[in-house]
Amino acid sequence: MVLWTAAGVATLGFLVALEIVARGYGFSGPITEQSREVIFAPESGPLLYGGLALTMVVLTWRQRLIALGIAAGVDVVFFLVRWALNADMNFGNGALWVVLGVAVLGVTRRTGQERLLLLKGTGLGLLLVAGHKTGDTWLLITSKTRATVLDAYVAAADHALADPSWLVGRFLNATAPVSTGILHVVYGQLPLAAALVGLYQLRRVAVERRFPAHHLVRTFLVIGLFGPAIYMIFPVVGPVFAYGTDGGAWATANLWPDVLPPVTDPQPIPFDGITPRNCMPSLHTAWAVTLFIHSRDGSRAMRWAGTFWLVGTLTATLGFGYHYGADLLAGVVFALTIETAMRCSAHGWDRAGVRVVALGTAVFAAQLASYRWLPTEMAARPWLYGPLLLLVTGAVIYAYVRAAREREREPKPGVPGQRPAPAEPAEPAKAVGTTGAAPTGTDDSQGPGATDAKPELV
Repeated sequence: MVLWTAAGVATLGFLVALEIVARGYGFSGPITEQSREVIFAPESGPLLYGGLALTMVVLTWRQRLIALGIAAGVDVVFFLVRWALNADMNFGNGALWVVLGVAVLGVTRRTGQERLLLLKGTGLGLLLVAGHKTGDTWLLITSKTRATVLDAYVAAADHALADPSWLVGRFLNATAPVSTGILHVVYGQLPLAAALVGLYQLRRVAVERRFPAHHLVRTFLVIGLFGPAIYMIFPVVGPVFAYGTDGGAWATANLWPDVLPPVTDPQPIPFDGITPRNCMPSLHTAWAVTLFIHSRDGSRAMRWAGTFWLVGTLTATLGFGYHYGADLLAGVVFALTIETAMRCSAHGWDRAGVRVVALGTAVFAAQLASYRWLPTEMAARPWLYGPLLLLVTGAVIYAYVRAAREREREPKPGVPGQRPAPAEPAEPAKAVGTTGAAPTGTDDSQGPGATDAKPELV
């Protein structure tokens, strides 16, 4: 309880600080944006219902049906009122009302572990929405505070990797509109795919009355929290903006994806105050890698879907010109480091986990430093630096896989990322050489302290 309270206070403090900074730049922050959606038209109705879905993992099926009915009813009322007033139309207010209602129910009508469970469910749902709002605020701050971008440095370093964004960009142009249509869906619906995997991992919360020690949503939120902070250190807008038509008058030239950028002494590029500096590292890559990892615990169809989303996301980020190849390698290392740290924080730190986090942190820092201070040398010697970049990234992947296999060989039962199931009661002892003898112990599994009782919330 103390840990959850401390985490809640820290999160609230971060949101307040972000709100103050956003106000200083003349736009509203995540707290204001979230609060206004209680009454006004939401920015994203599906996102709010995704938050409701995460909250409902703590409810029984009967309560879930009631919650969905109330949310839909509230949205119908809001729709009619907005239609009558000719106001902006959207849905999702009902979902937010129900999420807040679950919190009120937990505080006023429940005690002990049941109250904590309901508040955890509410916090999970609100964090999904607040994380999206926080990300939007971060991106606005990067565009306002970073007047220049470092795309020239990353583009030069990317020569060591054979300029994959230019290669994949030409491929998508040659195979459009089929390839681009599919990949736009894959790229845009990554949060939906993650929500489905997360709901699968949390499917037994209502029965077991507890959350698994580790699940996909935890890593997703932490990646979204820390990733934009790197944007402030290493601002990059992407090839389609810095070297393509989307950059308009701010682009250095219209080169992407047909003409490779020249290898010259890179310099910071002045850029507009609107485009987010959201390339280094590629968080879409980091999230797709995390989705791939957590889908390994599911069915064959889920494993194939996780693989498809990973390959599709990597192809889209490069082929649409949103990222360089160097961004993707940094995103892979970033994801595996965060995932290992989150898993160890839930299950305990071991030597393998410490090694992965230390190695991932060192490799990530070395990647950023080399992109910033050695891009010309990397472009001049691709035969050396290209394999070296792939080698150090592969080393982090190997270390993560090895640590995961060591965890699997541990004698503790259970699915990775979930707490072990309660042990079955032992067979009553019987007298040696007899059959049907009475147990020597007393069976108190149905006593007042029984752990398999499932309390109802209503």
